Amino acid sequence: MTNHLTWGILGTARFALGTMAPAIHAAARTRLKSIATRSPDRAAPFVERFPGLQVEPSYDAILNDPEIDAVYIPLPNALHTEWSIKAAEAGKHVLCEKPIGLSTDDIDLLISTRDATGKLIAEAWMPAHHPQWARTRDLIANGAIGTLKTVTGSFCFGGLDPSNIRLSQDMGGGALYDIGVYPIGGFRFATGLEPTPTHVDWLLESGVDTTTWVAMRAGDVRFSFHLSMRTTKHQHMAFHGDKGTLTLQTPFNAYYWGEAQIHLTKPESETQVIRFPQVDQYVAQVENVAAHALDGTPFGNPLEFTRGTQSALDAIFAMGRAAG
Repeated sequence: MTNHLTWGILGTARFALGTMAPAIHAAARTRLKSIATRSPDRAAPFVERFPGLQVEPSYDAILNDPEIDAVYIPLPNALHTEWSIKAAEAGKHVLCEKPIGLSTDDIDLLISTRDATGKLIAEAWMPAHHPQWARTRDLIANGAIGTLKTVTGSFCFGGLDPSNIRLSQDMGGGALYDIGVYPIGGFRFATGLEPTPTHVDWLLESGVDTTTWVAMRAGDVRFSFHLSMRTTKHQHMAFHGDKGTLTLQTPFNAYYWGEAQIHLTKPESETQVIRFPQVDQYVAQVENVAAHALDGTPFGNPLEFTRGTQSALDAIFAMGRAAG
């Protein structure tokens, strides 16, 4: 057993260049060895940023490399399940961009593959690795805001041109698939509750939702969130109890979109601000993959958690389609 994990990346997505390749490079006990693309020109910015990076002409070349222990998959959504399975069956640990599947059937296939191969297969839902979410969960559980009543969330951005893969129905595009995992996963992670939809409204472009409003319920707790790929950049999560409110200023892209802060507000007292100024959740995520692969440490975002979020998404899609 080596004391580090050697990584390959399948594809040259912009997010891999700007965020995940640097995270793999910076993480302890990891080494970024190679990237696969059929277009050497697309690999050039990676090689410039990471001298010595090996460029492979195909994804299979990385999967067949005995030195590669783990792969990061930033391919279009519709390819995530297929290549996660191929990578695990080739003996690699897998960290795949969200959504790792497009249905609970996909997640069930991934769980079966993980169990059969003994390799980690995980969705890259990075909030699970940021301490602001563990702190939020603990504050709610310990009664910091009293009895939880309502949760609200949003995740919005804009500026997509018509050719963007996020707008492709065939490739699993749309706001729900791209960013719906964040408020739903955040609700489930912080509360331990499983929400079901009560109302869905969306705007469609070329068959995919570009702006979506969802109302959900888990027992007596109401949960609503808004997603958009057609508005200005914004995100928040707020947990409202009968004795106070917890608000996460940058719940999903902490450090990159702004400092991670939890604001604990109670009547007749000063707002308490809990800050996490230097945490890079992407580096933490990669290091947690290494800890699991090398030490057997439990991974903080198992496929069983992913399946619960996907189950909620399946129900939202079903309600939205039924409403026309």
